[in-house]
Amino acid sequence: MTFPRQSKALSLMAALLLSACAAVGPDPTDLPDAGVQGSFAEGGGGPAGQVGTNAFWSGYRDPTLSTLIAQGLGNSLDIIAANERIRAAAADLQATRPLAAQVIGEPASASRIRSGGDGLSDGYTSNANLSAGFVFDLFGGARRAREGATAAYASAEAQVQVTRLAWLAEVISAYSDARFYQQALALTRDTIRARESTLEVTNNMLSLGLATDYDIAQTRALLQTARADLPNYEALFNAQVYRLSTLLNQQAGPLMARMQGGSGTLPIPPGPGTGVPAELLHNRPDIRAAQQDLVQALAAVGVATADLLPSLSLSGTVSDTGGSGSWGFGPRISLPVANQGVLQATRNRRISEARQADLAWRSQVASAVEDVQTSQSNLRRYRQRVAALDEAAQSYNRAYDLARANFEAGALPLVDLLDADRQRAAARLQAASARNDAAKEWAALQIATGAGGAVQAIATAAE
Repeated sequence: MTFPRQSKALSLMAALLLSACAAVGPDPTDLPDAGVQGSFAEGGGGPAGQVGTNAFWSGYRDPTLSTLIAQGLGNSLDIIAANERIRAAAADLQATRPLAAQVIGEPASASRIRSGGDGLSDGYTSNANLSAGFVFDLFGGARRAREGATAAYASAEAQVQVTRLAWLAEVISAYSDARFYQQALALTRDTIRARESTLEVTNNMLSLGLATDYDIAQTRALLQTARADLPNYEALFNAQVYRLSTLLNQQAGPLMARMQGGSGTLPIPPGPGTGVPAELLHNRPDIRAAQQDLVQALAAVGVATADLLPSLSLSGTVSDTGGSGSWGFGPRISLPVANQGVLQATRNRRISEARQADLAWRSQVASAVEDVQTSQSNLRRYRQRVAALDEAAQSYNRAYDLARANFEAGALPLVDLLDADRQRAAARLQAASARNDAAKEWAALQIATGAGGAVQAIATAAE
């Protein structure tokens, strides 16, 4: 609705300017309390502080892993794509102007047309138009829009760190599994050598009449079973290297050659400290992203609320047609009357979306606490399991040595030696697998606390 009388318009304009003292809608900076618990279920010691910049993977003391991560952070397609989303958010932020009034208007236009016809002389007609206006941010709608764009930019920055942590988890898991399968190959080859020796001894005993064909068949079957495990572990190792090549965005051939140069599962470093749950609010990028999504949703409520209220603009037009110039300038006050129902429905939707964002933020906080507590519990039990299985493997190894010595001395039947062989092979692989699980869980706990997630933003917020 437009008021044609200038005096009436000016008086209403003055009233609006006096009444517009603050941005409408909820304050996006006044967030509710997240309500995190005071400590983790199994304790976490004192505060850990900012851990986002911790290159925790160096705790494995594996130069190859550290080098691959350093190279991959700059080559990962997922991280590069996340960085591009920062650029997009920065462009959106730049489009919001931190001004009391926004400039609007149609593009300037100019034309020069030559015309003529039968019995008419040729002539030229020139036309030029320029229009512009200023829309005053009376109720803070533009301010809320900028706050929302700022929050979207911050969320994009946090999402880069979320992507980095997910990438780190996959890289460390694939690398650790690859090393485990290498150790499994080494243990299986050792088992094959032992069983080949047992078959040789059994063949000698057969020639002396001290063993039977059944003994030979049993020994050979156990040997062939171990040999059949080799291609399986080789395939599993190769699959992890191919996974690494994709994550690192590197060619698989050179990486395969590099990975084949080592063996053995990753060690289990000491720690880490988990700090207190409240630190997750600033250390976990997924929580920060969810918080900024909430800020953006609250700002959108303010924008929708401002759309329900009157707007004030100053507009002007200058034109030159055929050498005759004209101009006009004056205030314009608009009241959204006919579309109030639509605007109110939009505001109600924005309020619901803000409530959903608040619930999503609280849910993210609860999930983060769960992640830390689960990984903390798992790592503690995995360490205990590793210790027990290492002792079991040592005992089975000792039992096998004794069984072999007694068998070669003729004091133990072959079936007992083969049974001791099977138990030793299974125990060693089980212990290696448990060590691999614990090594990966150590990284999972680090990532759950937000360690290693900090990255340098590639874009700068527009001022």
